[in-house]
Amino acid sequence: MTVFPDGRKERLHGHNYYLAVAVDLRDVSFANMVDFAPIKEALQAICDGWKEHLLLAKDNPFFVIDRDDDSEIEFRLCDKRYVIPREEVVLLAVDNISVEALAACAADRLIEALGAVLTECVVGLEVRVEENPGQGASCYRTLNALPK
Repeated sequence: MTVFPDGRKERLHGHNYYLAVAVDLRDVSFANMVDFAPIKEALQAICDGWKEHLLLAKDNPFFVIDRDDDSEIEFRLCDKRYVIPREEVVLLAVDNISVEALAACAADRLIEALGAVLTECVVGLEVRVEENPGQGASCYRTLNALPK
């Protein structure tokens, strides 16, 4: 449910988001080859964590949690009340559930998960989230600035 700045929101509905990652390299030589297996594993873990869940933006100014326990989460979003089984919800530290916010969230989680795997050769990372082919947003994070 994407929320708009004036307090309107979309109706509760589902999406099949598609995530992609691009690695920006300083050097593409054989000696500095990047192993994509850990990158794919980390991206898959993010996807698995979000798959078939209701994603909620806990930093949205129109979002209020009334109750959150092991069995249910009761919340209000734009003055609409919802009660959802807790295991079906993922609270994200974003201000909206939009492709833009999800791309930034996924990029940050990916960088955190990969740590040392992202060698000095990796200058940046771009994560793209699409809700339909060709309809999405990307977030680029600079990691190791190129020397001047």
